[in-house]
Amino acid sequence: MKQNEVIAKRCSVRDREIYLDLSDGRVFHFSAEKFPLLADASDSLLAKVKLAVGGRALRWEELDEDIQVGSVVAGKFPKAHAVMV
Repeated sequence: MKQNEVIAKRCSVRDREIYLDLSDGRVFHFSAEKFPLLADASDSLLAKVKLAVGGRALRWEELDEDIQVGSVVAGKFPKAHAVMV
């Protein structure tokens, strides 16, 4: 593990929020609404998150979605899509 690398030891979903227990003792959470695929996912699919790559990523197999733990902890989220009316 690199010195400033962010590693999750556990992940869970509650009320469409993804919670990460980090190896340094912090707890971090973010809204599923920050990611288009997660925002559109059912609660049951959203709950099927697994840790991957030794805690460096989150994986939703059925959604084919991977998210880097370090990126979300650093506040890097996809840009919002403009809605055309």
